[in-house]
Amino acid sequence: MRRSDNAWPALAYADWADTCNTLHLWTQIVGKVKLRLAPLVNHWWGVVLFVTARGLTTGAMPYRGRVLQVDFDFCAHELVLRTDDAREQRIALVPTATADFYAAVMAALHALDVEVRMWTMPSEIEGAIPFEQDRVHASYDGPAAQTFWRQLVQAARVFEIFRARYVGKVSPVHFFWGSFDLAVTRFSGRAAPPLTGGKTPNVAPWVMQEAYSHECSSLGFWPGNGGYGRAAFYAYAYPEPDGFGAQPVRPAGAAYNADVGQFLIDYDAVRAAASPDDALLDFAQSTYEAAANKGGWDRKALER
Repeated sequence: MRRSDNAWPALAYADWADTCNTLHLWTQIVGKVKLRLAPLVNHWWGVVLFVTARGLTTGAMPYRGRVLQVDFDFCAHELVLRTDDAREQRIALVPTATADFYAAVMAALHALDVEVRMWTMPSEIEGAIPFEQDRVHASYDGPAAQTFWRQLVQAARVFEIFRARYVGKVSPVHFFWGSFDLAVTRFSGRAAPPLTGGKTPNVAPWVMQEAYSHECSSLGFWPGNGGYGRAAFYAYAYPEPDGFGAQPVRPAGAAYNADVGQFLIDYDAVRAAASPDDALLDFAQSTYEAAANKGGWDRKALER
């Protein structure tokens, strides 16, 4: 199907919630492979996934002098595992229980002579079931998964533009399998006070403390999971400076949600804008300014 290079596709969370929740678990299985193999990088950047021209990838991961890469291909609807000695394994992305998907991934790794042991309890999910026991989450709607990936392509493309406008410390544009969202984060260069307070399901406090060890302003996109119920872009600051939520932000429709401590704008509001790119960049820039101005960041030194 031919489409515009700037097509922002519609996808209501309610129409693919079961697939979304299942795919969240499947990305966690692959993400935990990377967690075991990849070197630790600050703020957990070393374990994330990245958007590709066909889906999501781990990128190259070291293993005993070899390299392994795992790709979700949402065009062919396959999980593809490749090693640098030209070997590969393919797993069809079809409706199947998470327990069976987990078993298939472990069998494919074994066939490639890659042995990985992981903690099989999903992270950041209330009431989670260990992967090898989960026969509840078994949905895969291929067209919906592909549409979600196309949303990620558009969001990542704009996030990269925003990222390039900053010369200070900034994260890659990455997909984090724990919370199942796409994000890019700017840093002030200063250490942050230790994160305290609420607990994240099946995540040790020190893990979150590493994630938020330095002052940051984060921009992201989630598909509607986590209780919000619809796809949205978000922005938050840690630590949140006084007056952050009262700052005016753009475009129309963006607002601070005190329940989650974030600025939010629905994906559909961005999609419906005359220029979705400009609308998203306005949201990114204005929410960053809210954090940087109220937090006393050295913007002259940090911005391009």
